[in-house]
Amino acid sequence: MVNQFFDETNGLWYELKDGYYYPCLTVSADEKQPIGLWGRQHKQYLKEHRPIIYNSLQLNGKLNAYLAHIDQQAQERYELLVKQMKQARGITEGLKATNPLTWAGRMNNAQACAREIVNNEIIYN
Repeated sequence: MVNQFFDETNGLWYELKDGYYYPCLTVSADEKQPIGLWGRQHKQYLKEHRPIIYNSLQLNGKLNAYLAHIDQQAQERYELLVKQMKQARGITEGLKATNPLTWAGRMNNAQACAREIVNNEIIYN
């Protein structure tokens, strides 16, 4: 028996193990990219509201790369928005030192606003 052979009908290599031929499947480098919070949220959105796009990306093997890109875009946008809101609202380290509760409240508000903007612009769009 041959240890490996190529099946031209489906384009896969098969390997002999324990008397059975198993397909030699590998995960591409794009599929190994980590997906953060934003990417997981977008994945759930695609599953529930855009199943055709989700299935197409998954069948083409581009889902993880797409979600990693969305995650990176959303994280960069979130950080930029929080930075801009801190400057616009006067949230400084001096405020943090003198009045930590006010600083925490303003920071939480800025972060919540930034999350809402990112969700509306990138994740659920």
